Amino acid sequence: MKKSILSLVAVAAMTVSLSATDYRADKPDAWTAKDVPTAIKALYGDVTPADGDIKLKAPKVASNGGAIPVSVKTDIPAKSVAIFQDANPEAAVAVFTVPEGGKADFALKIKMKKSGSITAIVEGQDGKFYSKKLSLEVALGGCEG
Repeated sequence: MKKSILSLVAVAAMTVSLSATDYRADKPDAWTAKDVPTAIKALYGDVTPADGDIKLKAPKVASNGGAIPVSVKTDIPAKSVAIFQDANPEAAVAVFTVPEGGKADFALKIKMKKSGSITAIVEGQDGKFYSKKLSLEVALGGCEG
């Protein structure tokens, strides 16, 4: 019984991972963009995100710029969630594909060389785009912190 349940879990996980979009291959200009608006345009086209019910969390002051915990959560039915920052040479940080019916709830650690802001963009299942921006301070030392 346990073996068949584990097999179903493995198949379900494999199905989700196989249907994910490879944004690095499909949208390479987004990953070399030097500022957030250019990266958003390279990833999603000419969009004007509205303020959305997005919970974007990070510390107000990061003592270690090399490992800043960031989380993004929303109840908006989403296709994708993208994270950008304006402190490093390349603005795009990550893009997550949200499977249909899935919840957008992601956490990661990012690097920022200096103080700046983090922007989350949610691509809704409804074709609309939503955003949330958060400013934070990076203590002296930046990524070496």
